[in-house]
Amino acid sequence: MMQQYFALKEQAGDCLLFYRMGDFFELFFDDAKKAAAVLDIALTSRGENNGEPVPMCGVPVHAADSYLARLIRAGCRVAIAEQVETPAEAKARAKREGSGSKSLVARDIVRFVTAGTLTEDTLLESRSANVLAALAPVRDTVGIAAIDISTGEMALECVAADGVAAALSRIGPAEIVVPEGWAGMPDGSIERPRATFSSEAGEARLKSLHGVATLDAFGAFDRAHMAGAGGLIAYLDHVGRGTLPLILPPRLREAGGHLAMDEATRASLEVTISTGGTRKGSLIDCIDRCLTGAGARQLAEDLSAPLADAGAIRERLESVAWLHGDPLWREDLRRALRALPDIGRALGRIVAGRGSPRDLGQLRDGLSEARTLHELLQQVDPLPALFRRLLPVLSGHGALVELLTRALVPSPPTERGNGGFVAEGYDAALDELRTISRNGRRAVAALEAKYRDETGIATLKIKHNGVLGYFIEVSARHADGLMAPDSGFTHRQTMKDAVRFNALALHEEASRIAEAGGRALAAEDAHFEELVERAVAAKEAIAATAQALARIDVTAGQAERAAEGGWTLPEIRDDNALIVTGGRHPVVETALAASGDRFVANDCSLSERDRLWLIGGPNMGGKSTFLRQNALIVLLAQAGGFVPAQAAQIGIVDRLFSRVGASDNLARGRSTFMVEMVETAAILSQATARSFVILDEVGRGTSTYDGLALAWAVAESVHETVRCRCLFATHYHELSRLAETCDALSLHHARAREWKGDLVLLHELAEGPADRSYGLAVARLAGLPKPVIARAKTILDKLEKGRVATGGLGAGLGDLPLFAAAAEAEVEQCDTLREALRTLDVDALSPREALDMLYALKRDAGDGPA
Repeated sequence: MMQQYFALKEQAGDCLLFYRMGDFFELFFDDAKKAAAVLDIALTSRGENNGEPVPMCGVPVHAADSYLARLIRAGCRVAIAEQVETPAEAKARAKREGSGSKSLVARDIVRFVTAGTLTEDTLLESRSANVLAALAPVRDTVGIAAIDISTGEMALECVAADGVAAALSRIGPAEIVVPEGWAGMPDGSIERPRATFSSEAGEARLKSLHGVATLDAFGAFDRAHMAGAGGLIAYLDHVGRGTLPLILPPRLREAGGHLAMDEATRASLEVTISTGGTRKGSLIDCIDRCLTGAGARQLAEDLSAPLADAGAIRERLESVAWLHGDPLWREDLRRALRALPDIGRALGRIVAGRGSPRDLGQLRDGLSEARTLHELLQQVDPLPALFRRLLPVLSGHGALVELLTRALVPSPPTERGNGGFVAEGYDAALDELRTISRNGRRAVAALEAKYRDETGIATLKIKHNGVLGYFIEVSARHADGLMAPDSGFTHRQTMKDAVRFNALALHEEASRIAEAGGRALAAEDAHFEELVERAVAAKEAIAATAQALARIDVTAGQAERAAEGGWTLPEIRDDNALIVTGGRHPVVETALAASGDRFVANDCSLSERDRLWLIGGPNMGGKSTFLRQNALIVLLAQAGGFVPAQAAQIGIVDRLFSRVGASDNLARGRSTFMVEMVETAAILSQATARSFVILDEVGRGTSTYDGLALAWAVAESVHETVRCRCLFATHYHELSRLAETCDALSLHHARAREWKGDLVLLHELAEGPADRSYGLAVARLAGLPKPVIARAKTILDKLEKGRVATGGLGAGLGDLPLFAAAAEAEVEQCDTLREALRTLDVDALSPREALDMLYALKRDAGDGPA
């Protein structure tokens, strides 16, 4: 057995090997140690290897999915080794091979379970996509192929090498495969042979999969696209052991078609994941009103890749506005959507060979509801353009729905092995076999009554189990009478308190039942395969219906959220304006409402003449919230939804940048300030005049002079070179002087007041520069000790007096005890050097003496060897 295990483990590579033994999947050696630690199950041992006990642990086959889910979440990959023959087949094989009557049951790896190749409901999050991505570097570009195999949706794109991180942050893959040895591979990638990332092989496989001679109908793909597709399909071949999942025709994602955001911006705006690393508290958590898992996944894609085409945005907004303006229609539509199963994922399991009768039932119910929606929407005139385009794919499945309705029981089971899912009346021969089986069970009950009468044993029972089949059971004290040779009963098994027998009539009836039952199961299994074949033949049409239903759910959910929050329809403009009246932060507003507080709305008006706002004011005054809320309003509008504002006019944004909040990346050796500068550099090099940028406290991570200089230069660059729309929050009051030279810059501040020694934050924006930062007041609110506050006030007074007198940021420090000694030493050193130079007779010095004098002066200045 261990030889077989080692051979399979070599195939499994770095995956944990689930080795099937009866009703358990067993793990051995290091696999067992790792799995036991992750799953918190007992680690035992079985036999010895090289004189050492073999570590072992196991999980029941019937509960394997729950254990697999925990292992996948922990970053493990698993190879499933199943028994591929029965013990009887193994025995017959051994006899044929002349190896005796006993032989080890053959096993083989039937599937690899990895984070990006899951299809089971129990292993997936219903409201989140599960994406596998393949990266293929081709010259100075990288082809990216991404697929959610649970629904078969596949997209291809090509990015520059420095754009990979941004693309992956948008896609959010659960697993990434790359060519082995690639220097640019992201952390955690799985390396695959370079030969599998072949553009020729990728193109050939896609043509073969979709039965076409050319891919032109799907898009204009280049070598990088095809190389990514080749690597992706080869990996799916590997993990599926030759059985491919559902792969729909690839969708080309072209550059410029969507609002671009880098990884830092997505994290800052908490689009799909909050800073806590969960969905809760994110933008999507706040706005998701979808009724189906497919709709929620589509909404996440919309928010991750908002549109950059005005026509497409307006089409989405038109449909949301229609449902927003007609609550009765919206409720009718949402009532129909509530009944929808996830037909996209059901289809994915069926095509991958992992489907069940329940999945076929979900196709039946989902396609039937789609036809109901089609009839409902046909009553509307005029219908918004988006719905008119979706309407045809909601119908057209009448024959398949009718077939599945006739063939399946109302609630099919999740397992096909026990039968019971084909409806009565669908197959007359199957109905007859079932009748024989039912009559046989009635005959067994009659035999039980007959044997009780004949033997006089009132407690005699006829039972059934998987090993003995049907048998007669009596208590031990009644067994002697049945042991007699002429009793008509044959002894089979003696238990502790009971004895089991057989009888000729029971054996004959059991044989008839078993034969009819076996033939019935075989018939149902054949019907299952036929129904699967019919569904697979219509896979692309079913997938299109699933995608249309998801889009309708998103549209209705967006309208519901808008009505719930009093949101408004944004106007999409063709210029570079960004005009928001009464804008609000959706997540913050929701959190405040939950605690009974009111969000303070603010206006924002950016145009060609006023495209850079410099915003001052105290910490906690609402500056960062104001910056983010306007970025989110842009994002929501271009995703095709209403926005949290009284009114909004938005010129299309091509790239959205957010440099808000402090973070570090110690794993890459980057401090908070380094991360800030890297992100700022990306903005200045990548932003265009059509971009929208929010910047908060640039330069705060270094010295005052350095920080001010950097903030000044960055603001100038945004104004003069990039010329984009920008909100720039800062505590450097000196930056207000930029308004004298930058004609498209205006000054604003977050209002605050001190009342009886306490700071009152108004969270309102007003025109003009901030008069002060209120830093000490905020520190007092934070609970800093009173002596520290008092000392800081003394230092602040000195600094302010020095600034007024000399105009310098650090003037006045020499008057403070903390800095006085250093200041005196510096002045004394300067006087000494000055006196030495004043008394020096330069004409009297030889070249050698002049050089010695320079060394001496340098040493006295403290900048040379003693």
